[in-house]
Amino acid sequence: MGDDSEWMKLPIDQKCEHKLWKARLNGYEEALKLFQKIDDEKSPEWSKYLGLIKKFVTDSNAVAQLKGLEAALAYVENAHVAGKTTGEVASGVVNKVFNQPKARAKELGEDICLMYIEIEKGEAVQEELLKGLDNKNPKIIVACIETLRKALSEFGSKIISLKPIIKVLPKLFESREKAVRDEAKLLAVEIYRWIRDALRPPLQNINSVQLKELEEEWIKVSSAAPKQTRFLRSQQELKAKFEQQQGLGGDADGGDDDEEEAVPQVDAYELLEAVEILSKLPKDFYEKIEAKKWQERKEALEAVELLVKNPKLESGDYADLVKALKKVVGKDTNVMLVALAAKCLAGLATGLRKKFGQYAGHVVPTILEKFKEKKPQVVQALQEAIDAIFLTTTLQNISEDILAVMDNKNPTIKQQTSLFIARSFRHCTPSTLPKSLLKPFCAALLKHINDSAPEVRDAGFEALGTALKVAGEKAVNPFLADVDKLKLDRIKECAEKVELVYGKKAGGAAEKKEGKPITGKTTALPGPAGDKETKDAATKPGPLKKATAAKPGGPPKKGKPATAAGTAGAGPKGKKGPETKEIFESELSIEVCEEKAAAVLPASCIQQLDSGNWKERLACMEEFQKAVELMERSEMPCQALVRMLAKKPGWKETNFQVMQMKLHIVALIAQKGNFSKTSAQVVLDGLVDKVGDVKCGTNAKEAMTAIAEACQLPWTAEQVVATAFSQKNPKNQSETLNWLSNAIKEFGFSGLNVKAFISNVKTALAATNPAVRTSAITLLGVMYLYVGPSLRMFFEDEKPALLSQIDAEFEKMQGQTAPAPTRGISRHSVGGGDDGEEEEQEEVGNDVVDLLPRTDIGDKITAELVSKIGDKNWKIRKEGLDEVTSIINEAKFIQPNIGELPAALKGRLNDSNKILVQQTLSILQQLATAMGPNIKQYVKNLGIPVITVLGDSKNNVRAAALATVNAWAEQTGMKEWLEGEDLSEELKKENPFLRQELLGWLAEKLPALRSVPSDLLLCVPHLYSCLEDRNGDVRKKAQDALPFFMMHLGFEKMAKATGKLKPTSKDQVLAMLEKAKANMPAKPALPAKASSKGVGGAAPAKFQPASAFADDLGSNTMESKPDLKKAKAGGLSSKTKVQGKKVLSKPSLKEDDDKSGPIFIIVPNGKEQRMREEKALKVLKWNFTTPRDEYIEQLKTQMSTCVAKWLQDEMFHADFQHHNKALSVMIEHLESEKDGVISCLDLILKWLTLRFFDTNTSVLMKTLEYLKLLFNLLNQEDYHLTENEASSFIPYLILKVGEPKDVIRKDVRAILNRMCHIYPASKMFPFIMEGTKSKNSKQRAECLEELGCLVELYGMNVCQPTPGKALKEMATHIGDRDNTVRNAALNTIVTVYNVHGDQVFKLIGNLSEKDMSMLEERIKRSAKRPSSAPVRQAEEKPQRTQNMSANASMMRKGQAEDMSSKLNQNRNMGSHPETTHTVPREFQLDLDEIENDNGTVRCEMPALVQHKLDDIFEPVLIPEPKIRAVSPHFDDMHSNTASTINFVISQVASGDINTSIQALTQIDEVLKQEDKAEAMSGHIDQFLIATFMQLRLIYNTHMADEKLDKDEIVRLYSCIIGSMITLFQIESLAREASTGVLKDLMHGLITLMLDSRVEDLEEGEQVIRSVNLLVVKVLEKSDQTNILSALLVLLQDSLLATASSPKFSELVMKCLWRMVRLLPETINSINLDRILLDIHIFMKVFPKEKLKQCKSEFPIRTLKTLLHTLCKLKGPKILDHLTMIDNKNESELEAHLCRLMKHAMEQTGKADKDTEKGASRIEEKASKAKVNDILAEIFKKIGSKENTKEGLAELYEYKKKYSDADIEPFLKNSSQFFQSYVERGLRLIETEREGKGRIATSTGISPQMEGTCVPASTHTVSSSIGNTNGEEVGPSVYLERLKILRQRCGLDNAKQEDRPPLTSLLSKPTLPTVASSTDMLHSKLSQLRESREQYQHLDLDSNQTHSSGIGTTLASPSSAAANIDDLKKRLERIKSSRK
Repeated sequence: MGDDSEWMKLPIDQKCEHKLWKARLNGYEEALKLFQKIDDEKSPEWSKYLGLIKKFVTDSNAVAQLKGLEAALAYVENAHVAGKTTGEVASGVVNKVFNQPKARAKELGEDICLMYIEIEKGEAVQEELLKGLDNKNPKIIVACIETLRKALSEFGSKIISLKPIIKVLPKLFESREKAVRDEAKLLAVEIYRWIRDALRPPLQNINSVQLKELEEEWIKVSSAAPKQTRFLRSQQELKAKFEQQQGLGGDADGGDDDEEEAVPQVDAYELLEAVEILSKLPKDFYEKIEAKKWQERKEALEAVELLVKNPKLESGDYADLVKALKKVVGKDTNVMLVALAAKCLAGLATGLRKKFGQYAGHVVPTILEKFKEKKPQVVQALQEAIDAIFLTTTLQNISEDILAVMDNKNPTIKQQTSLFIARSFRHCTPSTLPKSLLKPFCAALLKHINDSAPEVRDAGFEALGTALKVAGEKAVNPFLADVDKLKLDRIKECAEKVELVYGKKAGGAAEKKEGKPITGKTTALPGPAGDKETKDAATKPGPLKKATAAKPGGPPKKGKPATAAGTAGAGPKGKKGPETKEIFESELSIEVCEEKAAAVLPASCIQQLDSGNWKERLACMEEFQKAVELMERSEMPCQALVRMLAKKPGWKETNFQVMQMKLHIVALIAQKGNFSKTSAQVVLDGLVDKVGDVKCGTNAKEAMTAIAEACQLPWTAEQVVATAFSQKNPKNQSETLNWLSNAIKEFGFSGLNVKAFISNVKTALAATNPAVRTSAITLLGVMYLYVGPSLRMFFEDEKPALLSQIDAEFEKMQGQTAPAPTRGISRHSVGGGDDGEEEEQEEVGNDVVDLLPRTDIGDKITAELVSKIGDKNWKIRKEGLDEVTSIINEAKFIQPNIGELPAALKGRLNDSNKILVQQTLSILQQLATAMGPNIKQYVKNLGIPVITVLGDSKNNVRAAALATVNAWAEQTGMKEWLEGEDLSEELKKENPFLRQELLGWLAEKLPALRSVPSDLLLCVPHLYSCLEDRNGDVRKKAQDALPFFMMHLGFEKMAKATGKLKPTSKDQVLAMLEKAKANMPAKPALPAKASSKGVGGAAPAKFQPASAFADDLGSNTMESKPDLKKAKAGGLSSKTKVQGKKVLSKPSLKEDDDKSGPIFIIVPNGKEQRMREEKALKVLKWNFTTPRDEYIEQLKTQMSTCVAKWLQDEMFHADFQHHNKALSVMIEHLESEKDGVISCLDLILKWLTLRFFDTNTSVLMKTLEYLKLLFNLLNQEDYHLTENEASSFIPYLILKVGEPKDVIRKDVRAILNRMCHIYPASKMFPFIMEGTKSKNSKQRAECLEELGCLVELYGMNVCQPTPGKALKEMATHIGDRDNTVRNAALNTIVTVYNVHGDQVFKLIGNLSEKDMSMLEERIKRSAKRPSSAPVRQAEEKPQRTQNMSANASMMRKGQAEDMSSKLNQNRNMGSHPETTHTVPREFQLDLDEIENDNGTVRCEMPALVQHKLDDIFEPVLIPEPKIRAVSPHFDDMHSNTASTINFVISQVASGDINTSIQALTQIDEVLKQEDKAEAMSGHIDQFLIATFMQLRLIYNTHMADEKLDKDEIVRLYSCIIGSMITLFQIESLAREASTGVLKDLMHGLITLMLDSRVEDLEEGEQVIRSVNLLVVKVLEKSDQTNILSALLVLLQDSLLATASSPKFSELVMKCLWRMVRLLPETINSINLDRILLDIHIFMKVFPKEKLKQCKSEFPIRTLKTLLHTLCKLKGPKILDHLTMIDNKNESELEAHLCRLMKHAMEQTGKADKDTEKGASRIEEKASKAKVNDILAEIFKKIGSKENTKEGLAELYEYKKKYSDADIEPFLKNSSQFFQSYVERGLRLIETEREGKGRIATSTGISPQMEGTCVPASTHTVSSSIGNTNGEEVGPSVYLERLKILRQRCGLDNAKQEDRPPLTSLLSKPTLPTVASSTDMLHSKLSQLRESREQYQHLDLDSNQTHSSGIGTTLASPSSAAANIDDLKKRLERIKSSRK
């Protein structure tokens, strides 16, 4: 036993893992005891065993294993963490326990599995068990099946999902093992118990013998519904209820409901795979079905019949197929085919289920009509078809069609229709068969039971009997009032025979619910019977929900019977259970009352009641009150007491104190007693009488409120109002209405009879007393909160003055939500709880909508109209749509019967003509408003196609579709949309527009819903694919929608749905889900819901505010708000509205009085908001050929917030004189309200464009007058039009240029001229160019002239997109058929010629001979020689702007934006060849002005500095226009933001510290916002240059400046470093920094770190620490190639520079070491060829010897380390990366690398194949090297500066000597430029030698220049310009860019090879190898100097080319020389004057 003692001492968990089985056994036993002992399921003990439980069950020793299983079972049962072990333990049980021979082990294994299911881990267990079914060991399979069966039997099919089990059943039946087959059979029987016949289809194909056996077993299964016997932990209440029932023995009634719920009816359909059949239809099906021969038609139908036999069909567009089948049923003469087609329809309906619903409406009428056929097989086929179709839709949806056929003359049709109705009713429940449906059906059926034909009568009786059985007598009896007793008995007899589809259940429910709906306007339930009913109902929690208003379409929430729509106002309708107590109390005689009162009141009290002394009466009242206060509710005789109070003097009491007491007692009695309506009637008259009394009024109101609580507000209110209006006292009337307003707020609106009130309110509105009118209007305001805008419809015929008061009241209420009811609830809750409350609220809107008279337009929708809408000619289609619009407009409110219209309109939604699509959408919007909630039935076949339109590529179409969907959803609620697969099908389409619009819409709507149909889950997979969509907007919208999906579906379901995704996607999506879980809003709470829409309930507009509430919960508040605002009638929030209407204080005043005050109200950020909305397509883009109503309406809505109401009325008046008046007012206020005008400018301009479409000349003239003044003002204010303002105004102004009247044309031209001051001419140009395409010849001519003027004034820069394109376009008009246009075109081109010379012909390109000769002729005639270009000082303004805008308010940001972009364009264009004596303005200094200005003010300087710095950015800006030219899809957004960013960046380098800080903060903000940061893309180099320029400025200027506060400098430093750290955290942007810029940046940062002056500052250390951090970020985040390259060059420069401190080089090397450390991770992203080239250059500048001479050994060590690391990482492959080095055989680098490689090989001792290859390659190279030595030598010479010519000569000789010598390899690795240089050199020598005359000047290289033009050795790294992403940019790119530049500057691109290649112009010979931006700056001055000598031989052409290189424009030589001297002198003078 010695060994035992060892393990006995161990703790339990270690024993359990011991290698001795005994130890383990002992451990398990102790663990078991421990587990049973721990009480706290969350005890930390449990966690110790988490990892061990699997070992418990998989113990290799059978004895120990048994104990282990017991312990594991205890663990799973008691530990809260047990769930984590599910997967591994279940899998252990399946694989290691189920194969054990011991039965006990298997049993325990099963128990463990079941226990896991109980702790909510069913899915995981089921998964493991299903995996076990694939095991090879039959024992395991049997055990798994058995466990599944037990689980199902105990937990039921709700918890164990059957679909996967049923899928594997057939396979189990095929098993070879009998045991498996038997167990499978038992499982099949168990499944059958739960789902009955749904199991048959999936098992159809198993062995017939087995099937037969199964059938026999199935028959034996008891028919009682199975019940769940074991419950999950979360179902404990359910368990308790179940046990209680068991205890009671049998089912209590109430339990029934839950039981039913506990067994989810599994539908066989769900278990099937859908089959796609549309593609399998015969190709010629549609021809055959129309064929003349019936046999062919039959073939076609048989093919379909075969396909539709599939029990489940894939959804698709079956419209055509259904149409074809319908035609056969309706029109085919062969009855056999009719039957066949009916079978096909039945098959389709069965296979598609709900998805067929949209076609039901088309087919039902045809089938019903066809019942005239007598043949039994046809009738039977038709019956089957219509029954199948009925199941796909709702009775509501097809009721119109059925009722239409009921009056048919043919008795068979009548009979079959009645029978169909009977069959349909059987499928209904009381809730799906509301009174609104029963009423018309019963009326029609009553006719049938009186029909002459017996079969019709019988069918009628059957249908009525079924209705009676389903809906219950209470609901049906009122409609049977006139039926004689015989017939009534017959109906009841039929009712008893009816078997309902939903079993007895439905009948039971109907019986229970009969007590609920109360008909008509009855004021009380008849006598005690009603009482009993209701009490009975109160005991049953199930169905006691409040009856909803009729919901057209779809069943309402379960168990709430719906009542007829019309009875909404019925008095006691709102009651539930208990309130109906004592609804009625018989009137007692006065004697009885006295008796009862005497029993409870003191005798003295009764005697003094009518005493003559008021004091006695008062004493009596006090006693009375005391007595009442002490009485119990049950013993208080309310009626007796109030009658005593009413006894003489009763309500005529003269003493107010007594009266007050009396009223107070009435209130007390009402509160404390069981107060009946009879008692109320006794006192109400008296109360109303006193309500207007000053002293007693308050008490009277309190008493009325108490009575309302006791007897329900609806009844009380009706009595009170009726009484008040039967009197004449206006004070009482107004106070009664005031009381009612408050009461409604306190009690809520449910059950109130709107119609009755409205008639009383109308009386009040007509009253002469103003107080009554005011009270009435206040009451309407309160009603508006509940009823919504539809309330106004009842008052439209009131006088305008009144109407405007009502509107004002409504406006006040807008945006407010109805308060939650505070009274009248306490009692309700006894009955129905919250749900009822919600339902009540929901009903009101319906009521009002239902009170409206509706027109039936069915007969107006004729076949002719429908065919018009579908016509081939779009004009006729448009006519058809116009007709529909007018029909709906006339009818205003319509019934849901609209015939064939839906199908016709659906066709138009995909019309090729977008205008018609938009028109159709607006019709559908109209239709929704007109039809109201009844539009529900069309959601599937019309609503969903509108969603498809959201995928349209046109913004305005999408916006219209969205508005339509919103209008529909407002009427229908969301349930209809979310049900079924339609929405998920839409989301499935991979259309980015559709996806983002639809997701945006859902994100807006879902938060407001309290519950959603389960079908929403179908959208989730598509939502996940949207999260990974390639379109960014779709991804964003999907992320926004995620939390709202989760809010309804829960995290678990959503996470489970990721199961089908790819692993990578799954992880991403799960991460997003986690994120969304954190943002998940709570479901909207009840009060909000009360004012929101009920799911599926009609949602009138009144509910809008609630969705705003819900949106606040969500993340996308911003997006949805504007929509909400639009949806509300007025379209704006109450606040702004009120502000806008201050002027309108008293609308009834005289006109003049209300016109004081501003006409334009400034709404902060209003304009920006409008632009955002237009950009996001939330409103229509201002773009039309003629203004449509919706544009005018939209403008009106937008203006209403910011334009005075009276002015707006004038502006939108129908009469033109009012427009003139408005314009006069606007002219008057122009000067005084500048800011207002600017804040509303976009709206004013849009309104003015509308005036351009007026025909009245006086308005037009006035408009133009206003515009001239307006633009003058804007010019003075330095305002610049935004893109939005310009694009919505200029095109319409240009239309007016073509006006026939001269005076107008002149004005418009003048305006266009002025516009150029406030909008860049270059941007105007495209608009005017567009105008030249007009059909109006005058307009064409004027536009051409205007273009000429622009070119003349502003030079060629204005020509957009390029001068070439623009001129070609103009030239096309030379051939115009109109003479004036021809002349204008010729004159314009002559103007251009005068500016630009002969280049014009090249730019125009080919013209026809005739046109060309005309042009030449005209040019000759104009006889102007090309003079110097009048580049007028048009740019003066922007110049000023730039200096000013530093402190200009942000509001006018536009100006600088546009101007800076214009300047850039200007610079990029370079100068023109003729501009010989002008330097473009940007580079001119206005020296005269400077000289004269002797002021010594310091603050002038920054402007100069800034001016100069501005030009420094040129190198970076060069590529900009290119990017735009190349990518046509470039966002509009960028073009605008780009110029803003350019401007802000330019300010970063400002000499003024504050300006710079401001600019940096702005950029920092942009970078910090993820969505905006990308706008910086493309500007990174530019920004970095600006920042290190600023660093340099601080270093050189600010730090030295004594006067400057050093804190300022620290602030500036921290801004710079801060914004750069932000930038370098965004990897995508950081990578854009190019080598040159990074080099300068690192230089600047390292200099800063070494600046001792900084350390002395207070915050200095902090600054340096931040710089350190920044440097690390730069090293890590920039493009690795670029930064390595930059560091190498920087090191090289710092070692070369004598002035540089050793400390500097040391820091650079530290950076390099850091990079070396990063290499293992980054090696793959590095362009090694470039890095090796840099190292090669470095080694060339610093050969080893030179490096060794360095004071420090660091440089050589750094270099070696770098190379060694590269070799180590790349191996021999590194030698393949020397491609960019020219003579690599001479390169020291290659030799070094080879040495390293050899060394590495010797080290390893085993040469890989790779390295062998490497070595052999080296040898090959060596041998070649000997051969090519001579060539190498020659090329070396050519590459060196001094010996270029000699080298070329030698090469020429060599080539002559060895003509076969291959110099290709030497050229191949050099740059394109070097190659062409060599070739050209050889050609030159050849021409010299052969005496071919002088050098062709066209090459543009003078002999003197040849030496200098070669770049320093051929390996110049391509200049950093444009090369943003660090890849090598081939020469072709530059050539391409040069082409574009040349084209812009008007140069031809004829022959490329005879021009100096671009590289020569980009990289100057003297520059270091990396041409950094600053070096370029330094080179400018030297270039100017050189220009004297160098450029004498240049023709103008090459001067032109040079200008493109570095954005600097070089003057021509002669002037340059003079200029420089002059400049120097003048600058000297300025300097001396400043000192």
